[in-house]
Amino acid sequence: MELGAIGLLDDGDIDLVEAGIALARADRPEADPARLRRLVSGWAIALQKDQAPVSGGGRARRLAGLIAADAGISGATEDYENPLNADLIAVAERGRGLPVALSMLYVALARRVGWRADALNLPGHVIVEIGGGVESALIDPFDHGQGISRDRAYEIARRAGGEPMGPRFEPMSNRQLLVRLVSNQASRARTAGDTQRALKLYERMTLVAPQLSSLWWERARLEQLMGFNMAARASLTAMQETTHDPAVARRIQAALAALARSDS
Repeated sequence: MELGAIGLLDDGDIDLVEAGIALARADRPEADPARLRRLVSGWAIALQKDQAPVSGGGRARRLAGLIAADAGISGATEDYENPLNADLIAVAERGRGLPVALSMLYVALARRVGWRADALNLPGHVIVEIGGGVESALIDPFDHGQGISRDRAYEIARRAGGEPMGPRFEPMSNRQLLVRLVSNQASRARTAGDTQRALKLYERMTLVAPQLSSLWWERARLEQLMGFNMAARASLTAMQETTHDPAVARRIQAALAALARSDS
């Protein structure tokens, strides 16, 4: 799957495993996704052969048993900043990853067998909600897929300096999950002063999620920093086509005017 093709899909049609493979191979074209695909297919077959649990809690425990207990895939506690922890192919090979990468595995597997599952966006963390019957269960894929209470989830959010929005936790779309996976790396690149790497990652994010105007703004800013004014104008124009907010449109016009002055 090409990254540009992901951007053309309806959100519900995005296969998180295949999209994760495409993002991983953007950095490591030689990476072999066979183990990842084999694991996910094997897990799905095992679940379909089971007497499938009906409750959300039972389903969550079964997922954790396959991914964390049997395959040994859990949180990267010792080398959290390693870029491979955001690479789904490497996560399957190394057995550790970031919360967002691990959440993608849990959600993708649950949905593959027809279970309701969502990744939930917490400040600084991602957890998963597994539905079943009249109840759902929260789990933390980074902590071996352990079940957590809603109070514990709110505590995680508060420790990261924020609160979940509203009375319930905010589910992430497939496209938001992919952007979060890449934005983790982009944030580290910006912090390290690696503008070229950050720009490359924003180019990928705008391919995957072309309707997210904030991505085009940051891409244009990085392009301007690199002296790529023509590319910055193109990004701002693309952003202009994705927004219906008059204030944002005025901000774009001001930025385009500033670029024109700098070129004269």
